[in-house]
Amino acid sequence: MPVTLALDTATPFLTLALAWDAGALEVSREVGRAHAELLADATKALFDDAGLPFQADTIVIGTGPGSYTGVRVGASYALGLGRVWNAPVIGVSTLEGLVRGSGRQAVSQDARKGNVYSAIYDVQNGVVEEVVEPVAKREATAFAALFADLRHHQDTAPSGLALLRAGLAHGEKDWQLAYL
Repeated sequence: MPVTLALDTATPFLTLALAWDAGALEVSREVGRAHAELLADATKALFDDAGLPFQADTIVIGTGPGSYTGVRVGASYALGLGRVWNAPVIGVSTLEGLVRGSGRQAVSQDARKGNVYSAIYDVQNGVVEEVVEPVAKREATAFAALFADLRHHQDTAPSGLALLRAGLAHGEKDWQLAYL
């Protein structure tokens, strides 16, 4: 039974998800800057809640954009687990964790000083099918003009299951972190 773990620490939320043949679990809670202190225990608790041994076959990491320390905490932990478990670590933009449902959607996170990191995606069943506007730092008002009639998900907690599905669908094996 293949097990996939997804994690994201790029935002003020600690986001985790676990999927296996018989089910899926996800958790996302606001932790501010306490990712390093909480990540290991929260990950182990997720496996315990699922009744699974502490090992995954694939790991999906949210690569940001996010805070320098937050993004690196998650990436370091994912790479460490991947090495111990001999599991590939696949990267996907944290912004893909903001999508919900189906349809064209705008997503953004605050990038400070009137700017946002943003993208526009075509989404089917919670998975990005097409990138309409790639992830970029934009002036917030200019980005608003791009999505006037679209659903907009802004500064919300990423969905661990959305990240997991995106990673399995089109995640990158040769990923890079994106910082605010």
